[in-house]
Amino acid sequence: MDLKVEGVLMVATHDAGCVIYSPPAHAGLEILYRDDVMLVLDKPSGLLSVPGKGEDKADCLASRVQAEYSDALVVHRLDMSTSGILVMARGIDAQRALSRSFELRETQKRYVALVSGCLRGEGVVDLPLITDWPNRPRQMVDFERGKKALTRYRAQEYDPVIDSTRVELEPVTGRSHQLRVHMLALGHPILGDDLYADAGARDKAERLLLHASYLSIPHPVTAQPLVFSSAAPF
Repeated sequence: MDLKVEGVLMVATHDAGCVIYSPPAHAGLEILYRDDVMLVLDKPSGLLSVPGKGEDKADCLASRVQAEYSDALVVHRLDMSTSGILVMARGIDAQRALSRSFELRETQKRYVALVSGCLRGEGVVDLPLITDWPNRPRQMVDFERGKKALTRYRAQEYDPVIDSTRVELEPVTGRSHQLRVHMLALGHPILGDDLYADAGARDKAERLLLHASYLSIPHPVTAQPLVFSSAAPF
């Protein structure tokens, strides 16, 4: 099943300035892999990947890692509310190599999410995305100006008690908020999504139920394929 819709999908306004950043307490880094050129970490939900604007948003995964590994450099990011696997390089050469792997799509990423309603089967969402500038950081579908965004999905299990489906998501492209907007476009917003879900789906969870659970990436020096996994905490 391929989902394509006509026109432009708009999302409601959101005042990001009203959100108070309250990161989880630092109880130590969750390191999945470590060597001289890279680190693979398990990021908790509610923690920024990189510093935000303002001193109150300085605490983030990057700063916590750099306090222990001064040569650590950012390669990619996860949304603040998303948990799971994140890679950092150790040194500029490794950063360039790892960044290139993401750019050339030599990586494979999978996520686990709980979405509202009963989603069945599997398919592809092929909807171009662009920043909804008046309502940043929101994104929206725009067929005229949007950049290509492609997501594969596989429904796994439906829970009738809370009317939600566990789904595996594989982003082929890496647009900002891609999985969140694509699930919304399917009519199944991710539970706990304070940017895109309606009140019913948003209030079913205290956090965004989206977790980066799998990553395959070539080692930046040896090119040996590395595979990492992290179980969703929900």
